[in-house]
Formats: sequence, structure tokens, C-alpha cells
Amino acid sequence: MKELVEILAKPLVDQPEKVVVDMIEKERTIILQLSVAPEDMGKVIGKQGRIARAIRTVVKAAATRQKKKVLVEIVK
Repeated sequence: MKELVEILAKPLVDQPEKVVVDMIEKERTIILQLSVAPEDMGKVIGKQGRIARAIRTVVKAAATRQKKKVLVEIVK
């Protein structure tokens, strides 16, 4: 899951080397915290959050195979 978020986020930003995904795993939940450079934050979120919503949708679809709930958070 962590690699999937990195693959989705890196082409969107100007500084792909600053894309960092931290994974926090609990019993039935995985929290993925995506952080990018401050100037790339808008590119990852998109207009009205469309890109962030699309990233979350793709990750949730991949997570259904593992029968876990996945949350994607975009943090500074």
C-alpha cells in the first residue's frame, strides 16, 4: 500500500524526492500519511480535493483484497 501511494503521488509533484509515506498499522486499519513539499501540497490535493479523493479511491480498492480498512492522510 505504501508503495502504491508513492507511485501515485510522485508524478503529480515538482519535487518527487520529498514525497514521504509513513505507514501506521493497527489491527484492521492501515493509516498512510502522505507528506510532500509545501509548494506541492495543492497539486496532491487538487481542485476541490479531487486528486486526493482519487488517490484514496484507488488505495481503498487495492485494500479490499487484503480485507483491511485503509485511510490516506495528507499531512504537512
